[in-house]
Amino acid sequence: MDIQNAVALVTGGASGLGEATVRRLVAAGAKAVIVDLNDERGQALAEELGEGVVYVKTNVADPAAVDAAVEAARELGELRIAVSCAGIGPAAKTVARDGSPHDFDLYRKVIEVNLLGTFNVLSRCAAAMSRNEPNADGERGVVINTASVAAIEGQIGQVAYSSSKGGVIGMTLPAARDLTSVGVRVMTIAPGTFDTPLLAGLPEKVRHSLAAGIPFPKRLGLPEEYAQLVQSIVENAYLNGEVIRLDGALRMAPR
Repeated sequence: MDIQNAVALVTGGASGLGEATVRRLVAAGAKAVIVDLNDERGQALAEELGEGVVYVKTNVADPAAVDAAVEAARELGELRIAVSCAGIGPAAKTVARDGSPHDFDLYRKVIEVNLLGTFNVLSRCAAAMSRNEPNADGERGVVINTASVAAIEGQIGQVAYSSSKGGVIGMTLPAARDLTSVGVRVMTIAPGTFDTPLLAGLPEKVRHSLAAGIPFPKRLGLPEEYAQLVQSIVENAYLNGEVIRLDGALRMAPR
Protein backbone atom coordinates (compact mmCIF):
# COMPACT_ATOMS: atom_id res chain seq x y z
CA MET A 1 0.00 0.00 0.00
CA ASP A 2 1.37 3.38 -1.04
CA ILE A 3 1.12 5.82 1.87
CA GLN A 4 1.60 8.91 -0.29
CA ASN A 5 -1.76 10.72 -0.59
CA ALA A 6 -3.66 7.90 1.13
CA VAL A 7 -6.06 8.88 3.90
CA ALA A 8 -5.49 7.33 7.33
CA LEU A 9 -8.02 7.20 10.16
CA VAL A 10 -6.38 6.72 13.56
CA THR A 11 -8.40 6.21 16.75
CA GLY A 12 -6.85 7.35 20.00
CA GLY A 13 -4.93 9.58 17.62
CA ALA A 14 -4.46 12.54 19.95
CA SER A 15 -1.90 10.94 22.27
CA GLY A 16 0.44 8.01 22.87
CA LEU A 17 0.60 5.28 20.24
CA GLY A 18 -2.08 6.94 18.13
CA GLU A 19 -0.40 10.33 18.05
CA ALA A 20 2.94 8.78 17.08
CA THR A 21 1.15 6.89 14.30
CA VAL A 22 -0.54 10.02 12.95
CA ARG A 23 2.78 11.88 12.93
CA ARG A 24 4.58 9.02 11.16
CA LEU A 25 1.96 8.52 8.46
CA VAL A 26 1.62 12.24 7.76
CA ALA A 27 5.40 12.54 7.51
CA ALA A 28 5.27 9.71 4.94
CA GLY A 29 2.78 11.66 2.82
CA ALA A 30 -0.63 10.57 4.11
CA LYS A 31 -3.62 12.70 5.01
CA ALA A 32 -5.15 11.88 8.37
CA VAL A 33 -8.29 11.91 10.49
CA ILE A 34 -7.49 12.07 14.20
CA VAL A 35 -10.25 10.25 16.08
CA ASP A 36 -10.35 10.90 19.82
CA LEU A 37 -12.45 12.29 22.65
CA ASN A 38 -9.88 14.85 23.80
CA ASP A 39 -10.83 18.02 21.94
CA GLU A 40 -7.91 20.08 23.19
CA ARG A 41 -5.20 17.60 22.18
CA GLY A 42 -6.92 16.50 18.99
CA GLN A 43 -7.47 20.01 17.66
CA ALA A 44 -3.97 21.12 18.64
CA LEU A 45 -2.37 18.19 16.81
CA ALA A 46 -4.47 18.77 13.70
CA GLU A 47 -3.52 22.45 13.67
CA GLU A 48 0.15 21.61 14.17
CA LEU A 49 0.24 19.11 11.30
CA GLY A 50 -1.69 21.43 9.02
CA GLU A 51 -3.49 20.91 5.74
CA GLY A 52 -4.85 17.43 5.11
CA VAL A 53 -5.20 16.60 8.81
CA VAL A 54 -8.50 16.94 10.67
CA TYR A 55 -9.75 16.07 14.14
CA VAL A 56 -13.15 14.41 14.66
CA LYS A 57 -14.44 13.86 18.19
CA THR A 58 -15.65 10.27 18.15
CA ASN A 59 -16.83 7.58 20.54
CA VAL A 60 -15.48 4.48 18.81
CA ALA A 61 -18.29 2.34 20.24
CA ASP A 62 -20.95 4.51 18.56
CA PRO A 63 -21.64 3.35 14.97
CA ALA A 64 -23.08 6.72 13.90
CA ALA A 65 -20.07 8.59 15.30
CA VAL A 66 -17.63 6.30 13.50
CA ASP A 67 -19.63 6.70 10.28
CA ALA A 68 -19.18 10.48 10.63
CA ALA A 69 -15.42 10.06 11.09
CA VAL A 70 -15.25 7.79 8.03
CA GLU A 71 -17.16 10.39 6.02
CA ALA A 72 -14.66 13.05 7.14
CA ALA A 73 -11.89 10.78 5.88
CA ARG A 74 -13.61 10.28 2.52
CA GLU A 75 -13.85 14.05 2.12
CA LEU A 76 -10.03 14.13 2.18
CA GLY A 77 -9.64 11.38 -0.43
CA GLU A 78 -9.63 7.58 -0.45
CA LEU A 79 -9.59 6.06 3.03
CA ARG A 80 -6.97 3.32 2.72
CA ILE A 81 -5.47 3.03 6.21
CA ALA A 82 -7.25 2.56 9.56
CA VAL A 83 -5.40 2.13 12.84
CA SER A 84 -7.23 1.48 16.14
CA CYS A 85 -5.30 2.72 19.18
CA ALA A 86 -8.22 3.86 21.36
CA GLY A 87 -8.58 1.86 24.54
CA ILE A 88 -8.99 1.84 28.33
CA GLY A 89 -7.49 -0.44 30.96
CA PRO A 90 -8.88 -0.10 34.50
CA ALA A 91 -7.69 -2.73 36.96
CA ALA A 92 -10.05 -4.89 39.01
CA LYS A 93 -10.00 -8.48 40.26
CA THR A 94 -12.69 -11.03 39.45
CA VAL A 95 -13.42 -11.10 43.19
CA ALA A 96 -12.23 -8.16 45.30
CA ARG A 97 -10.53 -8.44 48.69
CA ASP A 98 -13.82 -7.69 50.41
CA GLY A 99 -15.46 -10.60 48.58
CA SER A 100 -17.46 -8.49 46.15
CA PRO A 101 -17.63 -9.51 42.48
CA HIS A 102 -16.05 -7.55 39.65
CA ASP A 103 -18.14 -4.50 38.78
CA PHE A 104 -20.19 -5.70 35.82
CA ASP A 105 -20.68 -2.23 34.34
CA LEU A 106 -16.92 -1.66 34.43
CA TYR A 107 -16.32 -4.96 32.63
CA ARG A 108 -18.95 -4.11 30.03
CA LYS A 109 -17.38 -0.65 29.50
CA VAL A 110 -13.93 -2.13 28.82
CA ILE A 111 -15.40 -4.61 26.33
CA GLU A 112 -17.46 -1.85 24.73
CA VAL A 113 -14.49 0.45 24.12
CA ASN A 114 -11.67 -2.00 23.45
CA LEU A 115 -13.45 -4.80 21.59
CA LEU A 116 -16.73 -3.47 20.24
CA GLY A 117 -15.08 -0.15 19.41
CA THR A 118 -12.28 -1.87 17.52
CA PHE A 119 -14.74 -4.01 15.56
CA ASN A 120 -16.93 -0.98 14.85
CA VAL A 121 -13.97 0.89 13.33
CA LEU A 122 -12.76 -2.21 11.47
CA SER A 123 -16.09 -2.99 9.84
CA ARG A 124 -17.02 0.56 8.92
CA CYS A 125 -13.62 1.52 7.59
CA ALA A 126 -13.41 -1.73 5.60
CA ALA A 127 -16.82 -1.02 4.06
CA ALA A 128 -15.56 2.39 2.91
CA MET A 129 -12.30 0.89 1.63
CA SER A 130 -14.21 -1.68 -0.43
CA ARG A 131 -15.30 1.17 -2.70
CA ASN A 132 -11.73 2.30 -3.44
CA GLU A 133 -9.98 1.66 -6.72
CA PRO A 134 -7.66 -1.37 -6.23
CA ASN A 135 -3.92 -1.11 -6.76
CA ALA A 136 -1.89 -3.51 -8.89
CA ASP A 137 -2.21 -6.23 -6.21
CA GLY A 138 -5.95 -5.72 -5.94
CA GLU A 139 -5.49 -4.07 -2.56
CA ARG A 140 -7.94 -1.41 -1.46
CA GLY A 141 -6.96 -0.85 2.15
CA VAL A 142 -5.41 -2.09 5.38
CA VAL A 143 -6.80 -2.11 8.93
CA ILE A 144 -4.40 -2.39 11.88
CA ASN A 145 -5.81 -3.15 15.33
CA THR A 146 -4.10 -2.90 18.71
CA ALA A 147 -4.25 -5.78 21.16
CA SER A 148 -1.74 -6.32 24.00
CA VAL A 149 0.55 -8.98 25.40
CA ALA A 150 -2.00 -9.00 28.23
CA ALA A 151 -4.34 -10.78 25.84
CA ILE A 152 -2.05 -13.80 26.15
CA GLU A 153 -0.44 -13.32 29.59
CA GLY A 154 -2.97 -11.26 31.49
CA GLN A 155 -1.91 -10.26 34.97
CA ILE A 156 -3.82 -10.14 38.24
CA GLY A 157 -6.45 -7.42 37.96
CA GLN A 158 -6.52 -7.48 34.16
CA VAL A 159 -9.43 -9.84 33.57
CA ALA A 160 -11.54 -7.22 31.74
CA TYR A 161 -8.65 -5.73 29.79
CA SER A 162 -7.25 -9.14 28.82
CA SER A 163 -10.69 -10.34 27.73
CA SER A 164 -11.15 -7.34 25.47
CA LYS A 165 -7.70 -7.61 23.90
CA GLY A 166 -8.07 -11.37 23.49
CA GLY A 167 -11.15 -10.65 21.43
CA VAL A 168 -9.15 -8.29 19.21
CA ILE A 169 -6.63 -11.06 18.56
CA GLY A 170 -9.43 -13.54 17.89
CA MET A 171 -11.06 -11.37 15.22
CA THR A 172 -7.83 -10.83 13.26
CA LEU A 173 -7.72 -13.93 11.07
CA PRO A 174 -11.46 -14.33 10.38
CA ALA A 175 -11.76 -10.62 9.55
CA ALA A 176 -8.79 -10.90 7.19
CA ARG A 177 -10.43 -13.91 5.54
CA ASP A 178 -13.77 -12.11 5.32
CA LEU A 179 -12.17 -9.16 3.57
CA THR A 180 -10.12 -11.01 0.96
CA SER A 181 -12.97 -10.54 -1.49
CA VAL A 182 -12.69 -6.75 -1.27
CA GLY A 183 -8.89 -6.50 -1.05
CA VAL A 184 -8.59 -5.23 2.53
CA ARG A 185 -5.88 -6.59 4.81
CA VAL A 186 -6.27 -6.93 8.60
CA MET A 187 -3.36 -7.01 11.04
CA THR A 188 -2.98 -6.70 14.81
CA ILE A 189 -0.10 -5.38 16.89
CA ALA A 190 0.23 -6.66 20.47
CA PRO A 191 2.42 -4.14 22.32
CA GLY A 192 4.22 -4.86 25.56
CA THR A 193 4.97 -2.11 28.09
CA PHE A 194 5.16 1.22 26.29
CA ASP A 195 6.03 4.72 27.45
CA THR A 196 2.60 6.25 26.92
CA PRO A 197 0.69 8.93 28.87
CA LEU A 198 -0.92 6.13 30.88
CA LEU A 199 2.48 5.21 32.35
CA ALA A 200 3.81 8.76 32.50
CA GLY A 201 1.86 9.37 35.70
CA LEU A 202 3.49 6.48 37.55
CA PRO A 203 6.30 7.11 40.07
CA GLU A 204 9.77 6.91 38.53
CA LYS A 205 10.60 3.92 40.74
CA VAL A 206 7.67 1.98 39.28
CA ARG A 207 8.65 2.96 35.73
CA HIS A 208 12.20 1.71 36.32
CA SER A 209 10.81 -1.55 37.72
CA LEU A 210 8.65 -2.07 34.63
CA ALA A 211 11.60 -1.38 32.34
CA ALA A 212 13.86 -3.76 34.29
CA GLY A 213 11.46 -6.64 33.62
CA ILE A 214 11.89 -6.36 29.85
CA PRO A 215 14.57 -8.78 28.57
CA PHE A 216 16.01 -6.56 25.80
CA PRO A 217 16.24 -3.71 25.29
CA LYS A 218 15.78 -2.98 29.00
CA ARG A 219 13.50 0.00 28.61
CA LEU A 220 9.91 0.85 27.91
CA GLY A 221 8.82 0.71 24.31
CA LEU A 222 8.60 4.01 22.47
CA PRO A 223 5.41 5.09 20.70
CA GLU A 224 7.57 5.86 17.67
CA GLU A 225 8.52 2.17 17.50
CA TYR A 226 4.85 1.22 17.37
CA ALA A 227 4.32 3.79 14.59
CA GLN A 228 7.33 2.41 12.70
CA LEU A 229 5.74 -1.04 12.73
CA VAL A 230 2.44 0.43 11.51
CA GLN A 231 4.22 1.93 8.53
CA SER A 232 5.98 -1.36 7.78
CA ILE A 233 2.66 -3.23 7.86
CA VAL A 234 1.01 -0.70 5.57
CA GLU A 235 3.84 -0.92 3.04
CA ASN A 236 4.25 -4.71 3.08
CA ALA A 237 1.30 -6.15 1.15
CA TYR A 238 2.08 -9.74 2.16
CA LEU A 239 1.38 -9.10 5.84
CA ASN A 240 -2.19 -10.18 6.48
CA GLY A 241 -4.21 -11.99 9.14
CA GLU A 242 -1.41 -12.02 11.71
CA VAL A 243 -0.71 -10.74 15.23
CA ILE A 244 2.76 -9.25 15.83
CA ARG A 245 4.09 -8.92 19.37
CA LEU A 246 6.11 -5.77 19.94
CA ASP A 247 7.48 -6.31 23.41
CA GLY A 248 11.28 -6.75 23.68
CA ALA A 249 10.78 -10.49 24.43
CA LEU A 250 8.64 -9.66 27.48
CA ARG A 251 6.51 -12.43 28.97
CA MET A 252 4.21 -11.11 31.66
CA ALA A 253 4.33 -12.57 35.17
CA PRO A 254 1.14 -12.94 37.23
CA ARG A 255 1.73 -9.56 38.88
